Parts: sequence; C-alpha cells; structure tokens
Amino acid sequence: MAEKTEKRKIDHIKICLEKKAQAKKATAGFEDIQLIHRALPEINRQTIDLSTTFLGKKFKAPIIVGAMTGGTEEAIPINSAIAQAVEQLGLGMGVGSQRAAVEKSSLEKTYRVAREKAPNAFLIANVGGVQLVHGYGVKEVRHIVEMIDADAVAIHLNALQEAVQPEGQTNFQGVLGKIAEVVDAIDVPVIVKETGAGISAEDAKALEAAGVKAIDISGVGGTSFAAVEYHRSDKKTNVVHNFLGEAFWDWGIPTAVSLIEVAQTVKLPLIASGGIRSGTDIAKAIAINASLASISQPILETAVLGVKETEEKLRCLIEELRNALFLVGAQKLSDLPQTPVVITGKTAQWLQARGFNLQKYAKRGAY
Repeated sequence: MAEKTEKRKIDHIKICLEKKAQAKKATAGFEDIQLIHRALPEINRQTIDLSTTFLGKKFKAPIIVGAMTGGTEEAIPINSAIAQAVEQLGLGMGVGSQRAAVEKSSLEKTYRVAREKAPNAFLIANVGGVQLVHGYGVKEVRHIVEMIDADAVAIHLNALQEAVQPEGQTNFQGVLGKIAEVVDAIDVPVIVKETGAGISAEDAKALEAAGVKAIDISGVGGTSFAAVEYHRSDKKTNVVHNFLGEAFWDWGIPTAVSLIEVAQTVKLPLIASGGIRSGTDIAKAIAINASLASISQPILETAVLGVKETEEKLRCLIEELRNALFLVGAQKLSDLPQTPVVITGKTAQWLQARGFNLQKYAKRGAY
C-alpha cells in the first residue's frame, strides 16, 4: 500500500510538470471580476500595507502556497524551496496529503523539511476526508499535525479525483460527521479544502455547522485532478477511467463563483484557490471577500528550479498585488473588500441564477 501511494505521488509531480493538466475550456472566472481604476488614488504606493492575520497568524501578504507534495524523495527539494521562500517573505504553505508518511514512517522527512526550513511560517498539515471513513481517525490527524508542527490541518475533499482514479476510494458516506469529530478533538484549527472542483454554498453551510474554522474553496480553473488521473490511466488497459478523466476534465464550480457563493453564505475566513495565476487575481479574490489566496502550479514550476526562483516569483506576485491596491486607491489590504467591483459574464449569470446578490459589490465605497 505504501509503495503504491509513493508511486502515485511521483506520478502526480511528473504529470503536473510535464503534461497538460490544467482546465481546458473552463476558467476560474476572474476575467469576469472587474476592479475599478482610480485615476486619483490619493495614496502613497510605498506605504501600502499588505499584511493580514489568518487564524491568529500574521502574514506579510495574503498569500499561501497551496498543498502540493510530499511522500516521495522527489518532494524534499520542492518542499524545501517553497518553505525557505515563504519563511523569507512571511507567507505560508501547505504540504501534500500526509497519508504516505502515515503508511511509511521513513517518508515523514519529505514533509518535516517544511518546518525545518520554515520555523516561523504558517504551515498546514493535510489529510484526505475520505480516509476518515476508511480507518483514519483523531490519532492519525494528531500525528500528521505533530509531524510538521502545523499551525492548522486541512482535510481535503477530492470526490472527483477518487471517482476517476483507478484505485480511488468512492465511499464518502459519513465524511461530514468524521470532520466534526476531528474538529472537536484536536487543538489546531481545521480547514476543509476542495481540490479543484469548488465548494457550493450548501456544502459550506454544512461545514460551518460542523465547526470548521476556515474553508479553502479550490474551484475550477487551475489544475484538474481529473486530468491528472486521465494521464495516469492507460488508454488500452484502463479504458473506463481514462474515459472518465477526459469526460470530467472541467467538472466543478469556477473559483470566483464558489468564492462569492461561500462568502455570502457563511461567516468563516476563506482561502481562494484554483487558477490563481497573478497578483491581480489575488487582488480580485480579496476584493470578493477571500482572506488569503493560494497558488500552486506556478510555484511548483519554480520550486523544481530552486529557492531563488521561487522567492522571485512570489515577490513578483506581491508587487503586482501592491500595484492593484494602489490603482484602486486602497491604502491597506482591509480596504480592498470595501472597494467597488463589477461582476459580469458567465460568473454573473451563474450567481444570478442561484439567487446571489451582485449589486452590493458595485455599490461599495464612496467617492
């Protein structure tokens, strides 16, 4: 079992780096989110404050590097590079699912390197929700938290991936109750995150009732794990799963849509992820009420090159975010959710069909 899990981790890294595993026709929806340019911003760009607090931890900018890898030797330099960059910049990171290290203790080092290289950064441990109904419990969750001295733990929901994966576990009955048990039993905040198919208003409401402390919506528009599993399935020997991977490549709720639905439904801090590709995307996500934005694929591409390249990429995103605040007249990050936003296109159509209020975004702020 451990060897199969480790092999799957290697496959995922290679596919995300070497194959086309991004959404095909679907987009994250940020092209439909318009910030209003201020020709008279009336602020000093040099004194803009990008800092924020998330689950009690101070961030110098509202950016976290999303959970990507661990559980294989190939992950050590990747997690090391990311950890050193976020430590230097005052950001945060998540590690990939720690199931591999629970199954094989020698793989713990592939995750522990994150805390070793980032002693002060906000770190998120990671376990699959479906594992909680297949034998994992509070003991295993505590173990993965202690493994990296995590500030929080993410329970990831990946029904789409499991449904397409040849060896997938598709009995999700009872997952919500297990999440509630973990919330009640452990000392660090529990975050529930999707893995690229988005969170609906209905599911967010159920998660809030279960006591989770934050939600990472992880919508459509970035890496598709249906696509990843498509590439893992042999067309000749695994016809059905290969077919399913292609059929559900773009399945789910676009990131901008999911973020607005959830923000209007629950009173929890939200992480926007899924197709976040620029500092402007981050600004738009914060403007529609995300607390943090999470970015994965672009950082994986730099992390395999080294610490310098990873840090430079993150610095570019931070400075692009600063420019966006300057150009909408926001002196500090907390001003951004008060600035007017216009929502158009497919995003507006979806949200209007679902009965969400869009007018309040355009009417925010005063001139």
